[in-house]
Amino acid sequence: MINRALIRLKIIQVIYAYYQNGGKSIDAAEKELFFSLSKAYELYIYLLMLMVAITRHARRRIENALAKHNPTPQERNPNMTFAENRFVAQLEDNEVLQKFAEGGKQTWEDHEEFVRRLFDQIQQSETYQTYMALGSSTYEEDRELWRKLYKTLIVDNEDIDALLEDKSLYWNDDKATVDTFVLKTIRRFDPANGARQPLLPEFRDEEDQEFARRLLRRALQEGESYRQLIAKSIHNWDFDRVAFMDVIIMQCALAEITSFPAIPTSVSLNEYVELAKVYSTEKSGAFVNGSLDNIVKQLKSQGKLLKN
Repeated sequence: MINRALIRLKIIQVIYAYYQNGGKSIDAAEKELFFSLSKAYELYIYLLMLMVAITRHARRRIENALAKHNPTPQERNPNMTFAENRFVAQLEDNEVLQKFAEGGKQTWEDHEEFVRRLFDQIQQSETYQTYMALGSSTYEEDRELWRKLYKTLIVDNEDIDALLEDKSLYWNDDKATVDTFVLKTIRRFDPANGARQPLLPEFRDEEDQEFARRLLRRALQEGESYRQLIAKSIHNWDFDRVAFMDVIIMQCALAEITSFPAIPTSVSLNEYVELAKVYSTEKSGAFVNGSLDNIVKQLKSQGKLLKN
């Protein structure tokens, strides 16, 4: 699940904190990096569990209505289409999710009021009302309902973002990326797999784990030499006036460009320029792009930049 775009972002955050805290231990920085990445995976599981929590809330509403002293005819014969959604039933039984829930790391039980409000929003949506009008549904329709609901009501939901930020500072910048993996997981669910439906693994393979470790260490171990390259590339500009985040981003970019011959230079440049646009100043994208381009040309002319 954890892709290289997320790895790059986490490394920039860890290196920024490393220097802010005095830069004492690369081993400690590596430990922090992998802990931060594990929290991103925890968020992935937690957001999958949100769909289960909403459905359980819907079931409780039906049960409470039936338990009333004098339920209405509609309450005695409720529409169970949403409450008995087959996709969520399979998700609820998933072995990985159940193991996570048993560990008690994160649950939605402490946020019942939030879940209630979100279910109210779902009920008011056209997607929900169209689905409920079916009367009966196929597994594919059950799964598609949740793909649409997640995309329209959970992605870019400021209330969810605020709640997640309160629960973990590590989740501040993770949700947008993790949302894409939740949607991919919904699409991949197959009723034939039952409770053993595979979820996305924390890392795609050992190569990505090694990429994270090597990139972090290289960026820190060679940090001084990379900063010298950056300083020389900036014409008519005082290095001390460059935004600290821009320096960190370029430091990481140079570590990747010079240490991973299998990754095309253009790919690395594009990734870090985009990070600069989002996480640094308004003009950082153009500044980082121009500076790195100058350094790459210099390294190539000196025969110091070799790519497969």
